[in-house]
Amino acid sequence: MNIPLVDLSFQTRAIEAEVREGLDRLIEQGDFILGRAVKDFESAYADFCQVDHCVGMGNGTDALEFALRALDVGPGDEVILPANTFIASALAVLRAGAKPVLVDSDEEHHLIDVGAAEGRVSSRTKAILAVDLFGQMADWEALEQVAEASGVALVEDAAQAQGATRNQRAAGSLGDVSATSFYPGKNLGAWGDGGAATTRSGEIAQRLRSLRNYGSEIKYEHPEVGFNSRLDSFQALVLQAKLARLGAWNELRREAALRYGELLEGMAGVRLPVVLEGNEPVWHIYAVRVSSRDEVLARLNQSGIGAMIHYPTPIHLQGAFRDLGHRSGDFPKTECAAREMISLPLFPGISESQQVRVVEVLKEALDSIGG
Repeated sequence: MNIPLVDLSFQTRAIEAEVREGLDRLIEQGDFILGRAVKDFESAYADFCQVDHCVGMGNGTDALEFALRALDVGPGDEVILPANTFIASALAVLRAGAKPVLVDSDEEHHLIDVGAAEGRVSSRTKAILAVDLFGQMADWEALEQVAEASGVALVEDAAQAQGATRNQRAAGSLGDVSATSFYPGKNLGAWGDGGAATTRSGEIAQRLRSLRNYGSEIKYEHPEVGFNSRLDSFQALVLQAKLARLGAWNELRREAALRYGELLEGMAGVRLPVVLEGNEPVWHIYAVRVSSRDEVLARLNQSGIGAMIHYPTPIHLQGAFRDLGHRSGDFPKTECAAREMISLPLFPGISESQQVRVVEVLKEALDSIGG
């Protein structure tokens, strides 16, 4: 039984007819750029995130960069963010012209260490960029206390937590502005690239709309340098269809995560993911920790289990960030997670028999290595 890390076929079958009908209308209307489909989705996603504004963009990295730029982050500024994240979070800071200031993650949840972030705030700090990782949200109450005390802005990278909540507050609603990705494998994924920024601020939203469209909302008037990064109408159709089903699909993810917890309970050599109190996660990734990780992963893959690593090389050890001057050992909790984590297959539609098989192979691998 070959079991992929992510299988999108369940979702695709559910929306295919609806999307085809919408595409026919789109072709007939010729409404391809910033049209009605995009506006409808932006409105619906803003409501979903409990905010006033959603601005669709070409991808999630642009959304993060523009979120920073909308807060006037630029050259000479510093942005604090976790070392334990996908590289796009840090690249967005560089692309905005600022310096990434990395901090470690906490031991249990692998989210940004708020105390470490507070300790790195300086006169040059313009923002803290916190990541809602693997489907659960950062400790936003603690982050808000740091921001209030220091006067820095907060940016939420919510790309892995679409539909998650923290104390009844929705992912995408925290901080001054939030950014997300609609990469196909996300909980809310397009059939191509896409992204968005969400905010309660009308001023920030206006700036975001300008940045995504050559620096202006008015044709042929360009008061600032902007970019070409607009959410396609076709992708908006796909996202609108998926958004209507996202709550149910996230519930299937929660059921699958609960089943993994039951199947793996008490298994020697496995550390299960821990949910931060107050969080209702959406399990974008189900990552366990094991020793001899690389050997365990190889055995899983050899048996047809599509497990993988998030993330094998932390940000501070990537060549793209060598100029920051970090070395191995600077962020020990992040590095330990990078050595031990394995992401197991989890997606809406995964069957109980598939999960049982994943756990059987994992146990066989651990027993073999242990023996």
